Amino acid sequence: MIKRNLAMLAAVAALAIAPLLIHPPGTVEFAGADGEAEAMITEIHPDYQPWASPLWEPPSGEIESLLFALQAAIGAGLLGYYFGLRRGRRDAAEDGATGAATPAVDAPLRSGNARH
Repeated sequence: MIKRNLAMLAAVAALAIAPLLIHPPGTVEFAGADGEAEAMITEIHPDYQPWASPLWEPPSGEIESLLFALQAAIGAGLLGYYFGLRRGRRDAAEDGATGAATPAVDAPLRSGNARH
């Protein structure tokens, strides 16, 4: 189990470091997809006028980034909860199918202290 966790930790570290090695800091400007799309539309059709505008715009770029990060964190939390719940239900169903009981439930039966 420890080897597996260390391997996963190493993989996560490699995924975090690889983009910095592929594109060293200062060589590439990272921008959002909205800005890239706006630049492309302006390049293709310079006279384009947007037909809709946002209902609210964050007062600064930092707040916009904060809201984006918050949205990503909430989404990741919901996905983690969903997959954890599914795994827990699957494990419980497998334990029920094999007749295995959890140690806390099975302990009184093993020790002979079960009361009928």
